[in-house]
Amino acid sequence: MRRPPVRAGLVFCIFLLSAVAYLDRTNVSIAGPQISREYGLGNVRLGWVISAFLVGYAASQVLAGWVAVRLGPRRALTLGVLWWGAFTLGTALVPAGIGGALLMLIAVRCALGLGEAIIYPASNQFVAQWIPERERGTVNGVIFAGVGAGSAITPPLVAAIVVGYGWRAAFWFSAAIGVAAGAVWYCIARDTPDEHPWVTPEELSRIRAGISEMPQPAGKARVPWRAILRSRTLLLLTFSCFTFGYVAWIFLGWFFMYMRQARGMDLKESAVYTMIPFVAMTVFCVAGGVLGDWITQRRGLRAGRCGPGVVALFVTAVLLVAGSRVGSAAAAAVTLAAGAGVLYLCQSSYWSVTADIAGESAGVVSAVMNMGAQIGGALTASLTPWIALRFGWTTSFLVAALLATAGAIAWLGVDPETKLAPSTREGLERDANLA
Repeated sequence: MRRPPVRAGLVFCIFLLSAVAYLDRTNVSIAGPQISREYGLGNVRLGWVISAFLVGYAASQVLAGWVAVRLGPRRALTLGVLWWGAFTLGTALVPAGIGGALLMLIAVRCALGLGEAIIYPASNQFVAQWIPERERGTVNGVIFAGVGAGSAITPPLVAAIVVGYGWRAAFWFSAAIGVAAGAVWYCIARDTPDEHPWVTPEELSRIRAGISEMPQPAGKARVPWRAILRSRTLLLLTFSCFTFGYVAWIFLGWFFMYMRQARGMDLKESAVYTMIPFVAMTVFCVAGGVLGDWITQRRGLRAGRCGPGVVALFVTAVLLVAGSRVGSAAAAAVTLAAGAGVLYLCQSSYWSVTADIAGESAGVVSAVMNMGAQIGGALTASLTPWIALRFGWTTSFLVAALLATAGAIAWLGVDPETKLAPSTREGLERDANLA
């Protein structure tokens, strides 16, 4: 039997790392009631703890992208996983009943965000160097399905551990899983297909034929900073990603609390209902990647990348408003879950565009874009409970819907067909000709 391509196995590994990353970042939301009670926080201060992760995550995005370009995806991801495993464990080690416990929690979660910032810039660097352009939508869909998968298993898994062994045990478990996944990645991954001993000549030929500029070894690629700062496409993409992040973190950070407080569910029941949006994210993320590649092959890059972005964000806005206004908890969960799923139809489009326009600098360019998403997430983590307290949960979802609409409009100006700058190889050849 013909063996599957090596790149498929590596993509699956990154999917698992993505799932672990979201287990580590959303477990605090599920254990939130116990953490809040033990440290005397309340929703608003708990929001500060959640936001601290996102502040660290957003602040280190560009640095993480640079590290991904300089070290390559193999070493960058391994170091990142070990880092965030340590600080996931550190969350459980913060003692209760001492002065400054809140500040310690904020500092630890911020440090966790610093480490997790590497995951998607490094994975996009991998995509740019390993994945043919016609496969990138599907591959990014699989990678980001890890977001939904990790977030889906977190509520029942963490809730069961919390009930049986306490919330700290859930964080010890999360840390152990992360370290194990990082070790596996380091053993089997390589930065480029040319370096991997398992890649056959046939697979290498297929990869080379599908990538317009072949990758440079780690540390050799140039980062086109001037082109990055002047790119209209990247500016619009970053703004749209900001709105995406704001809406996504309504579900990642507060949906569990919403189902408990606004819909009156107990711990186990709300944990089950909280799974629904994340299952939808997983399914729709893969579907969106496949759909984007299908449209790209028939209508070109602009239609295949931008079309899902416009439609997904606009439909999400409609479902957010509808879901927050229905009467029953079950109907609300299903409608809002549909909104979360539709939102993730366009997830792979964001990352595929940055790989398309940036090539060997994809790690840095995608990090700039993703910084917008994390700023949006940090804003919603603190703003959502404040709006809910002052104006009700329905208004919180309405604000998210308005931002989703703005993000859909921004996609109309994105151009995935124009490169940011010549590749390193083209630049060197140009310099040699001038000399």
